[in-house]
Amino acid sequence: MGKMVAVHSYKGGTGKTLLSTNIAVTLAKHGRKVCLMDLDFRAPSLSTLLNVSKTECWLNDYLNGVCEIDKTLIDLSGRIGNQGKFFVSLANPSVEAIRDMSAKDRKWEMRALGRILSLRNSLLNDMGFDYIIFDTSPGLQYSSINAIVSADIVVVATTLDNSDVEGTKRMLRDLYDLFEKKTELVLNKIMYDDSLRAGKEKLQSLVKDTYEVPLLGVIPCFCDISRAEGKIIFVHEKPDHPFTKILDEIAAKIEKT
Repeated sequence: MGKMVAVHSYKGGTGKTLLSTNIAVTLAKHGRKVCLMDLDFRAPSLSTLLNVSKTECWLNDYLNGVCEIDKTLIDLSGRIGNQGKFFVSLANPSVEAIRDMSAKDRKWEMRALGRILSLRNSLLNDMGFDYIIFDTSPGLQYSSINAIVSADIVVVATTLDNSDVEGTKRMLRDLYDLFEKKTELVLNKIMYDDSLRAGKEKLQSLVKDTYEVPLLGVIPCFCDISRAEGKIIFVHEKPDHPFTKILDEIAAKIEKT
């Protein structure tokens, strides 16, 4: 039985999309069959990041009931070598599609939740995927709540920015506790000297005391990742980089969960 993993954050700018993409590719490089899905319908970016301009159907079409999920899948396994299988299902980045998705009502969102839940059968059971990774909208959008409800594991990306810390604490208390989801936290964009000086045990204790959830990983702020501007799949292009090694540890923990 495969797993559905939602990568979420309280606000934008935490590195959520970079994290979800590189977790998905790392799991694929571990030999898994992985599907990365763009559920950030208000600011879809995976099509740009992965340089995919055309697809038979968008994920929007599946949620609208226009097509089945297999019509949205794009096989990008060739980009990452021969270890595993890496597929994506992308949100439509056009202005019209963003407006359309922003105008959906609660009844539509409930139907969309049913279609997301059905992915457990169609992708994990029938098509043999090991993981579905949801790149969600930040905050409390319906699409994010649907992903959280559907997921087996939620990975929350956060920084040490004070507004992010306080917002993430409220989100975990008011939303995640309600759904009783298995949740782990990734501290991202931490000053490198701070992460070294604090050490893993101190940071784990800090996260447990502050957020009351386990610490999945700590990612320092690497300037070369910022300079890459999301134009490469970092864990594939830079296999010896410290970021890649950290993502490898995060993926291994997800596999053991």
